[in-house]
Amino acid sequence: MVYDFYVRRREDLIEAIRIFGIVPYFSNPIPGFSLEERCDPRVLWSDTGDDSWSWKGPVIQAAHCAYGKFFFKKAAYVSAEVFLDLANYRRDGYDFDARYDDGLARYEDKELYDRVEAMAPVLSKELRQAGGYAPGGRWGKGEGKKGFDTSIVRLQEQCYVVISDFVYTLDKHGSPKGWGVASYDTPERWFGGAFTGRVYERTPQESYERLLGLLGGYFPAAGEKELRRILK
Repeated sequence: MVYDFYVRRREDLIEAIRIFGIVPYFSNPIPGFSLEERCDPRVLWSDTGDDSWSWKGPVIQAAHCAYGKFFFKKAAYVSAEVFLDLANYRRDGYDFDARYDDGLARYEDKELYDRVEAMAPVLSKELRQAGGYAPGGRWGKGEGKKGFDTSIVRLQEQCYVVISDFVYTLDKHGSPKGWGVASYDTPERWFGGAFTGRVYERTPQESYERLLGLLGGYFPAAGEKELRRILK
C-alpha cells in the first residue's frame, strides 16, 4: 500500500493514523513521510484555532493512539496496533524496572518515569513541580533541577512514556488559548490490557522486522539504510 493521503480536516488525520499506523508530524529523511508534507497549508498552521496543531489532543483521544517524540526527537502519531511493535523493539523486551535493574537506564530517567507512573495522566507543568525541575517554556530560566526535557524525550523514544492529551487554558469566553500543555502517560495505563497483554508477545527482532516491512511497503524506493534510521 502506497503511503498516500491528504489532510484537510481533523477526520482525515484520524483516518490516516488508522490506515497507515505511523504519521510523523514533521518532515524527515523520507520525503512525503509526514503530516507537514501531506496537510493543506491552510490547516497546517493558522490563527483560527482549527488547525493541525490544535487538533493534537482531540486526535489522540479520537484515534486512541500514541503521540510523542518517537522519531528523530520529533513528534509522531502511532496507532495502538503499530505501537505494540515499536514499544517492544525500542524497549528491547524490557519493562522499565528490569531495564534499570540491569543498568540500562539512568537514575534521572527512573526518577522521572516513577513520577509519571504514579501520577499519570499528568500535565508537564505538574510533573516539573512535583519533581523540583526548573519551569519549562518561556519560564525555563527559573530555579530547579535541569534535565527534564532530555529525560522525558528519552523515555518517549524508548516508548515508556506517551502523550495522551493536550490541555488548554480557556479565555473568558471559554475558548482555548495559547499552547496546549502536554499530558504525559504510560502506555500501560493509556492502552490498558490491550497493551500490557501483548507488548512482549513477539521477540524484539520480530517486531523490528514487522516495522521494517511496514515502512518498506509504504516507501519501496527508500533505501534500507534510510528505513533503519527511522526505527533506530
